[in-house]
Amino acid sequence: MRNTTLYRAMEAFVSEAAMQLTAETASGAEVPFELVETEGGPRGRVPLYCYRPLTGTFIRDRLGMLAAIPTYAPALRALSALDGVEAYLRQRGETRIPGGQRECADAALRSFLSGVFAERTEFGFDEARFAAAYAELEEALYEGRAVTTVVAPILGIALDAETDELALGDGLSLIAGDALDDAPSDAVWGDGEAPNVLIVLSVAQDRAAPAPLSVARARFRRTLTALRLFERGGYALGPVAWTRIDGGAWRTVALGGSGRPGLPRLIAAEQEDEFRAFCNLVARRAPRSGEVAWALARFEMGCERLAPFEALTDYLLALRALLEPEGPASGRLAGRLAAICAMPEERAAVAERTAHAISLERAVIGGLAPAHPGVDALVDELAAYLRALLRDVLCGHLDSDLCSVADELLAQAV
Repeated sequence: MRNTTLYRAMEAFVSEAAMQLTAETASGAEVPFELVETEGGPRGRVPLYCYRPLTGTFIRDRLGMLAAIPTYAPALRALSALDGVEAYLRQRGETRIPGGQRECADAALRSFLSGVFAERTEFGFDEARFAAAYAELEEALYEGRAVTTVVAPILGIALDAETDELALGDGLSLIAGDALDDAPSDAVWGDGEAPNVLIVLSVAQDRAAPAPLSVARARFRRTLTALRLFERGGYALGPVAWTRIDGGAWRTVALGGSGRPGLPRLIAAEQEDEFRAFCNLVARRAPRSGEVAWALARFEMGCERLAPFEALTDYLLALRALLEPEGPASGRLAGRLAAICAMPEERAAVAERTAHAISLERAVIGGLAPAHPGVDALVDELAAYLRALLRDVLCGHLDSDLCSVADELLAQAV
């Protein structure tokens, strides 16, 4: 097995499809047959006939039902992200190859099911038949190529107890460390008793190609950015990653520091689709330049400070880039932030707290921890406002010209 993500997705889909198809036959649906002539006795003088079940036809007629089961979408995503699906369909004898990746993957799922249940009238899950069909699939997908895997601990999160793997697309997944076969023990086990969640990138490429470490670093960091914008918490990548080719030995590579992890935040099962979609949105829409990009970078710097009060200047600089281009002397930041982030009746209080945070910045610049109680909570509040602004701009809920948005709201309140 070279692709554990694909294997698990296909196994779950076939297992659930088997139950659905079994329920169909139990309720009275019949598998159609065809009459096939076979070779007769000696010298073929007497033809013999047998009935052959048309399992593929039975499955094809129920594709709509099968596409509605929960495990269909993960299997479709896992296949759609891979090259070689067309080669598998040709190998299976398909004469009409669909044009798009999703359509090819859908046809491959149907053909795969037909292969697992070929010439059967009962649809119980058979592990040996599944393994043989999966081996045929991987042979077509990876002929002449190798699968390079890069893994690293991603700290500060936990997956649902029923979730071993949260696929994010294009070979990237979050996997419970103890669910990844043969994972490096140093990656799986940290200081606590629970195994780490691992971020895993699997890429099929020519055997002679270098390991996709730069791609892995970029995608790991982008996922970390998405986590920080998705929900409040302390998230970080482990300083070391591991990589290997196919089932070879793991070797370590440096990732560098990336923040201070907090207590693990659960990504509940009902949040998984939302989080997956948000990661894809950040990957597509995160700006590379301009005020929003600069503010996002400052937000992440703040997330990586060792002490919350040390992040105060980072968050204020990011907010000024978004809401106070005239400079701190204008004194407009507090009012504009409150206009966008607070209800009208709460704007005065939010503006006052923001102004208080600004007044504490001088102590931070001087290297002093402010003695005022509640400073960490105040910094967390600013971080929450900044997170909300950045998230809403990336999602398209707010115009990137936040100054104009705030000034319009203030004008309406007069």
